[in-house]
Amino acid sequence: MVELRVPRALYEAELASAFHRTETAVAAGESARSILEELTRRQPDNALVWSTLSRTYALLQRNEDAVKAGRHACELLPVAKEPTAGARPLNCLARTYAMVGEKDLAIEQLTAIVKRPMGFSYGELKLGPIWDPLRGDPRFERLVASLAPPELGD
Repeated sequence: MVELRVPRALYEAELASAFHRTETAVAAGESARSILEELTRRQPDNALVWSTLSRTYALLQRNEDAVKAGRHACELLPVAKEPTAGARPLNCLARTYAMVGEKDLAIEQLTAIVKRPMGFSYGELKLGPIWDPLRGDPRFERLVASLAPPELGD
């Protein structure tokens, strides 16, 4: 199994973005992008690097590059070949679609993976800020509701 140590700069960029610190988010995102692009040159078949680069591009609003990198990751590590590990690029692609404003593709991707092993949990979809762009869409709300745990006493 190929692993990846996610650059600290990406986490810094995501946190800065969540707190609307645009300059800090862009600077950290560019640092992460540089590291990840170098990794794709050294490890061109590492789907996890491509997935992480996809998140980074989305954060930097390089939407076309983000989608392209995310799809490439899914091609490199298809679920049909690796049912568990292949879920990681699929999950990242769903996030990327949400981040770049591709609501239909994000919901389509989520619908396909949410019930699979390594899919998203109710709590992740219900509370995760990454999914804010999808909130209010009836398809997304139905998907989230379908994962809700049963009420106590049922």
